[in-house]
Amino acid sequence: MAYIQGENKPESDESDGCPFCRLLESGLPDDETLIVARDDVVFAILNLYPYNPGHLMVLPYRHVADYTDLTAEETVAVAEYTQRAMRVIRRVSAPHGFNIGLNQGPVAGAGIAAHLHQHVVPRWGGDSNFMPVIGHTKVLPQLLGETRKLLADAWRELG
Repeated sequence: MAYIQGENKPESDESDGCPFCRLLESGLPDDETLIVARDDVVFAILNLYPYNPGHLMVLPYRHVADYTDLTAEETVAVAEYTQRAMRVIRRVSAPHGFNIGLNQGPVAGAGIAAHLHQHVVPRWGGDSNFMPVIGHTKVLPQLLGETRKLLADAWRELG
């Protein structure tokens, strides 16, 4: 119901109100923030409002909005972490395909436009049914905490 009703959906997209930066600064353990994995430059986090189970995002730690403003190191790190995320999701849930992308700016669909994030969305044949088409909602068969644990464990196993 939290997904359907949009509970806790971030209202601010300014740097002082960035929900990604607030999570990083919170000091909370990764299992409470839904962070799946981290390195020195980027991290992977589950989407709080996923399109499908396992939908995660890859973000630089640095609060930057535009893809063209990433450093060379950040660009490579986002790409490599995206590849790794795909391998991890394949290991955990064997999707048939992926949607991968960046929404640059609110008009392009970015819900949190101020902090760049690349979506990695696993897809399965027939994963769109009457619920999103008629009911304008999505039914997810797994709780986010369970999904996070499966992905985090597989991330460590893959090295």
